[in-house]
Amino acid sequence: MKFKTDLIEIASKKIIHIPVEYSQSLPSRGLVMAKVTIADISAILPIEPDGKGSHWFELDENFIKDLDLESLENLEIDLEPIKEWPEPDMPEDILTGLESEGLIEFWNSITTKAKWEWLRWIRSTSNPDTRAKRIEVASSKMKAGDKRPCCFNASSCTVPEVSKSGVLKDY
Repeated sequence: MKFKTDLIEIASKKIIHIPVEYSQSLPSRGLVMAKVTIADISAILPIEPDGKGSHWFELDENFIKDLDLESLENLEIDLEPIKEWPEPDMPEDILTGLESEGLIEFWNSITTKAKWEWLRWIRSTSNPDTRAKRIEVASSKMKAGDKRPCCFNASSCTVPEVSKSGVLKDY
């Protein structure tokens, strides 16, 4: 899918908010992986739900620098959902929690999508105590054989810096 939009900033994160009419053609209301191309620069990026029926993705400083554009307005975005998801980067606190509970082998046995779901659920809070509790709960559930978190709204925005109560902040 191709569309034009502006780069926006929320809480110092530079993001592209996907217009609803394009988001609706994505294969999921939840997290989607996609090849994103802007001005011949491509990357595989997680496309996060915004909690309002659409999606968004972040462009890091390196991607923006590689674009080398005069303006970050009216960008032409080419977005292609992909089926093969990259392994998520493991935050140190989660990795330590899994290691201390002897769950690395279990973690490595679950699907990449399931790993992303666990990580999204754990990180969807800005409260460090809640995050630590979620790591404990996740470890307990994995020990019981659960491969995915339960009772988790996969269509909510799970990046606390840019969301409130699972919804992307206004910009």
